[in-house]
Amino acid sequence: MKGLKVMALLCAVLMSISPVVFAGTLDDVRARGYLIAGVNGSVFGFSMPDEKGVWKGLDVDTAKAIAAAVFGDANKIKFVPLTAVQRLPALQSKEIDVLCRNTTQTLTRETINGLNFVHVNFYDGQGFMVPKKLGIKSAKELNGATVCVLPGTTTELNAADFFKKNNMKWKPVVIEQAAELNKAFFSGRCDVLTSDVSQLAAHRAVAPNPDDYVILPEVISKEPLAPVVRHGDDQWYDIVNWTVMALIQAEEFGITSKNVDEMLKSKDPAIQRFLGVTPGLGKALGLDDKWVYNIIKQVGNYGEIFERNVGPKTPLGLQRGLNALWTQGGLMYAAPFR
Repeated sequence: MKGLKVMALLCAVLMSISPVVFAGTLDDVRARGYLIAGVNGSVFGFSMPDEKGVWKGLDVDTAKAIAAAVFGDANKIKFVPLTAVQRLPALQSKEIDVLCRNTTQTLTRETINGLNFVHVNFYDGQGFMVPKKLGIKSAKELNGATVCVLPGTTTELNAADFFKKNNMKWKPVVIEQAAELNKAFFSGRCDVLTSDVSQLAAHRAVAPNPDDYVILPEVISKEPLAPVVRHGDDQWYDIVNWTVMALIQAEEFGITSKNVDEMLKSKDPAIQRFLGVTPGLGKALGLDDKWVYNIIKQVGNYGEIFERNVGPKTPLGLQRGLNALWTQGGLMYAAPFR
């Protein structure tokens, strides 16, 4: 009997402390009055302030969508630029609420680092960019090259694996700040710049003479990029995860920032649930039932975000490719909203 009492007391203690240990991000964000999002700060098309200091980019819009879901206001947000080395510790130490910074989902980051990646918001792969004047057509011709690379990234490890696998030598030039790394490459300090292909396109877009550089055809890795949250707060994970999927599902439904008000009149029960006309989904997340409506009205769907930031009509000129909807041959697929 005594043993049972001790066990019951222990269970009561564990139940009483678990909310303190495992919850709180949503409450903290609401109490503060704005979301704090960690971003890159120097990747054109993904997360970078313009000449007026206004943050723009695919990752920026993803973060704004989270703010819209939580507050009904996409502008209730503070952006914190972080280097590759700074980004994970900043999230772990609660300096930021969410990391929206072209970060690759890996096993060790989700285990040893104590982080959770939500649904992928951009499928990428690592490549190499070189000056066109070198006449290099393939990454297999880079034996002995000096390579500009950021430390603390999957990029650095992938490059080392690639050169070792192909029995080639390389000389890494490791610089922590992305802006300084780009300067080193464009000034001729290194022969090659390696990063995710989307980032190479972004860096080339803002180069003094973009046509002087070519991205080689080889893609040497899988880089599923996604927003990141801390382990242990399931509600916050759910909110960020389903926000990303809401952007994708809205595009699949054909709901845009321009027609979302009209779509409120839809007779489709799936769309009624999605936009909160039929209540329930918001409550499940601890949000207002209009959370998806607010996202789409203020930020747009995934296709709109892609096209205005990195699409064919932007300086980056990226095609949808793997980032097209699953109905169009891509990998963008949202779980059912029900």
